[in-house]
Amino acid sequence: MSTPLLDVSGIGIAFGGVRAVDEVSFKVATGEVFSIIGPNGAGKTTLFNLVTGIYRPSRGTVRLDGADITAVPPHLRVRSGMARTFQNLQIFFRMTAVENVMVGCALSERTSFLADLLGLPSVFRQNRVTRAKALALLERVGLADLAEAPAGALPYGALKRLEIARALAADPKVLLLDEPAAGCNAVETEAIDNLIAAVAKSGVAVVLIEHDMKLVMKISDRVLVLAQGRPLAEGPPRAVRENPQVIAAYLGDIGSREADRAHG
Repeated sequence: MSTPLLDVSGIGIAFGGVRAVDEVSFKVATGEVFSIIGPNGAGKTTLFNLVTGIYRPSRGTVRLDGADITAVPPHLRVRSGMARTFQNLQIFFRMTAVENVMVGCALSERTSFLADLLGLPSVFRQNRVTRAKALALLERVGLADLAEAPAGALPYGALKRLEIARALAADPKVLLLDEPAAGCNAVETEAIDNLIAAVAKSGVAVVLIEHDMKLVMKISDRVLVLAQGRPLAEGPPRAVRENPQVIAAYLGDIGSREADRAHG
């Protein structure tokens, strides 16, 4: 593996004496798709919250591009090159699709509060730049034709891609996706599958939580399995899906067959 872009070492947190995440370590390189799977309650989203700064770990470290960001607040992690989506949609439904993506550009804008207040020409120039960037991102995720549509009128699968576009607006080095295909039909899932692969190919490290085993096994370079907050197995998709402990704890016969079909 090349030098890791994201390096999580021995991270853990407890809630009321219960170790929700315990001694989890992993590394992700540029352009890699790294998936985290496990049964409900395994600690996957809690792990994401630790990595992105929503929770402060009780132990362990998080490094991004060599810098220790364990104590860095979430908005500064975004500035450093980390972006994420959430398991539940975080969309501004009364805004248009392009306006939603423009919100994601806020941290990279070069205007000041005073300039906005006074309506200076620099603000209008920045808005044009931001809008052009947002439109390009909508094109990238296949939503260019819906740029001016109210987000609340978009189909569910399109909303999932809209969230990814807004996360990409922060120009991340590492993109964390929490169940991007949850609730999507087969056609929508394939579109998200292709989008994730394209994002990774562009050089972004992608960390993915997903229950769709066919998607996970198809696009992942490596897979980490969590069980009760602790690592159960890690490795290439084929090795993970054939691991007896993983089958017993999570995949089961049905999940294992579904994973097999991804390579069939």
